[in-house]
Amino acid sequence: MSIASDVFGQGAIQADKLTDSVAILQGAGSNVVAVIGADGVLLADGGLAERSLALEGTLHALAAERPVKLLFNTHWHPEQTGFNAAAAKAGAGIIAHEFTREYLGVDMRLEWQNRTVQPLPKSSQPNQTFRTGGKLDFGGETIEYGYLGQAHTDGDIFLLLHNANVLVTGDVISVGVYPILDYVSNGWIRGMANAVKTLIGMSNPQTRVIAGQGPVTDRAHMEKQYEMLTSVTDRIIKMMRMGYSAKEMLAEDVTKGYDQDWGDPALFLRNAYRGLSGHVRELGGIV
Repeated sequence: MSIASDVFGQGAIQADKLTDSVAILQGAGSNVVAVIGADGVLLADGGLAERSLALEGTLHALAAERPVKLLFNTHWHPEQTGFNAAAAKAGAGIIAHEFTREYLGVDMRLEWQNRTVQPLPKSSQPNQTFRTGGKLDFGGETIEYGYLGQAHTDGDIFLLLHNANVLVTGDVISVGVYPILDYVSNGWIRGMANAVKTLIGMSNPQTRVIAGQGPVTDRAHMEKQYEMLTSVTDRIIKMMRMGYSAKEMLAEDVTKGYDQDWGDPALFLRNAYRGLSGHVRELGGIV
């Protein structure tokens, strides 16, 4: 079943059922996963703030106006946390890693986007945080959630819906474009590779994988991303030891063989270089 809602001309948000109780909603600014229970809805991510009304409209149609009870933030970026205010107003629990709440409480200067993200009001910040992970039952689903370490950011989490065999990865997994490595909040390429390896280990060939953006994917795609990350990491480190800058690496086509699947590597490479520069002591042979 597919449902679309366009509120006040904001543009349609499309909801597609993955099971009777689980749906993916697209068009909010990030992928949103909804688990529909008898008394309410659990969300994984909520999109941009300016898409909140449109998201609410689609959710009301999808879940017969059941309220949002729980909202997970897979990390702190505005594309994931824009629905926090609406969820808090409805009295929902907002769950995230403790680092995510810290970032949402301060000004964050994203150098790689040349913008500053303002803190959320305290009422819209996560009101439940964790360090390692946990498990809960909601809407007939057993939901495992856990911390992925320093990857896209250092507050990334996953949600695994065991019954539906759906894995929500946030922006640790990327489809059709190179992943973002937010070095400002301690994301880095080797950490992302480790996180992807963890996600692969908790999936099977039938697992439906929901990345932060883009279509539903699978374990084979995660394996492909892991191979790309590990190979490019080795290339970058080798060139760093030779004294190359990120600009010089780009000119030398350090991502050769991958651009046809992942797109323009410029931002990915710049951020990978900055992130690795913060780990030069453990990498060895660079300084």
